[in-house]
Amino acid sequence: MVDEELLKILVCPQSHQSLVPASPDILSRINSAISKGTLTNKKGTVVTESLQEGLVTKDGSVIYPVHEDIPVMLIDESISLADAS
Repeated sequence: MVDEELLKILVCPQSHQSLVPASPDILSRINSAISKGTLTNKKGTVVTESLQEGLVTKDGSVIYPVHEDIPVMLIDESISLADAS
């Protein structure tokens, strides 16, 4: 789990929106799309590793993966939630 103090200062590197932990529903949608092999990140690479945790922009449009409690705050690694239907 991402440290609360770190979460207070993290923002989306592209939109500068604040971030919140992804809900179980969002993670389920993301992981379903990953298992189908249909989900790509901003760079266009197919996402193959399921997410146990993620950070979502305030407007709910983008998720940044968290791996082993470390947020991956790279624009190219972000995933559009619109693509995880």
